[in-house]
Amino acid sequence: MTDDGVNVRELALEILLAVTKEGAHSHLVLAAVLDKHQYLAKRERGFVTRLCEGTLERMLELDYMISQFSNAKLNKIKPRIRCILRMGVYQLKYMDTVPASAACNEAVKLVGKRAPKSLRGFVNGVLRNISRNLDRITYPDEKEDPIAAWSVRYSIPEWILLQWSRDYGAEKTKAIAASFLQESRTAVRVNKTQVSPVRLRQTLAEKGILAEPVRLGEFPEFDSAMYLSGYDYLAAIPEFAAGQFSVQDLSSMLVTHLAAPKPGDYVIDVCAAPGGKCLHAAELMQGQGLVEARDLTDYKVGLIEENIKRCGLRNVRAVQWDARIWDKASIGKADVVLADLPCSGLGVLRKKPEIRYRMTKKQEKELAQLQREILAAACQYVKPGGTLIYSTCTIDRMENEENTRWLLASKPDLILVLERQFFPDEGELDGFYIAKLIRKKEREV
Repeated sequence: MTDDGVNVRELALEILLAVTKEGAHSHLVLAAVLDKHQYLAKRERGFVTRLCEGTLERMLELDYMISQFSNAKLNKIKPRIRCILRMGVYQLKYMDTVPASAACNEAVKLVGKRAPKSLRGFVNGVLRNISRNLDRITYPDEKEDPIAAWSVRYSIPEWILLQWSRDYGAEKTKAIAASFLQESRTAVRVNKTQVSPVRLRQTLAEKGILAEPVRLGEFPEFDSAMYLSGYDYLAAIPEFAAGQFSVQDLSSMLVTHLAAPKPGDYVIDVCAAPGGKCLHAAELMQGQGLVEARDLTDYKVGLIEENIKRCGLRNVRAVQWDARIWDKASIGKADVVLADLPCSGLGVLRKKPEIRYRMTKKQEKELAQLQREILAAACQYVKPGGTLIYSTCTIDRMENEENTRWLLASKPDLILVLERQFFPDEGELDGFYIAKLIRKKEREV
């Protein structure tokens, strides 16, 4: 309980219920709650963040542990009680600064406030039993059944692990799964139209914020990224509000870097929200030319417009457009087309842990088909000699390499000049796929 009466565990419970019961996106609902309660101390906001993110990323393991000590089957336990138990077990297992007695007692108090009081004894009994036997809990034997063992240890559904094992082998699958339990860092991209990286690091350092330059060995000219640490509340940093930097994943930055738009180009970003890639393109173009940032809904277009305004860029416009529908007026006009498309998201489980529990094989197939529909339209906008970038934040071959092969077979005037599948266990980047294609000049066709 904070000094002003806010119970941080209650906040965490409501966030987890919104994600697990109502289908909300964890990063969005967490950001909204922390924004509403930004007056809380940094330590308290950090507690909420870690408890929510940790509970979600370890959920299969937590459920496995609960099942060993509960007389009731997990699917028979009400969602609210299930969340309270998961939170309690996560604190017992992974939060050393929380005494076992506090984890148990606070969970029981939560039941009294947020659930039928008659269930306090059940929650108390399960958590205290787990607490007493924490070091004696048995896990599936990795030698006998590696997929089952990894599914529990790394909280990834077995069907996903089997798919990765088929595509990349068992050893690589284990490394990928383990990498998703590593802590993610806040990556930002410097807006060089406003400030140099050196100057931004200096001004942030004056506020006690460490800005560490990021270097990617394979791309030595990639120099606009930094990791931030030591800040309290991101939106309160004046340099962020002034548009001197934007929060963006490194893989996402690399997309526009490889597209390499030039001053005066016409760029179409077909699925642009919230705007990181299209803003990056506009910055590389030094305010010249035009970036048309398209997305499906008013809400997503609004997100793009907010970021355009914050960064003070005049060569970007946001447009509502269904990327599957051919825009005849744009055919053959764009120097660069960015197609970072909706996907299964299985490469970014570190940042969006709930995806693993929601995605299905059927949805993957539907997404792969959706990507083909969008690519069929997007490739038409590339002018002769122009560039098409196809990217996803997944490591599923059906959505990546297979779609690129399909596109090349159906569009012989496209040339594949770069194709990379990045893996989350190999360095700084998330699981991410990028294919760079060039449309042949008319005399080459």
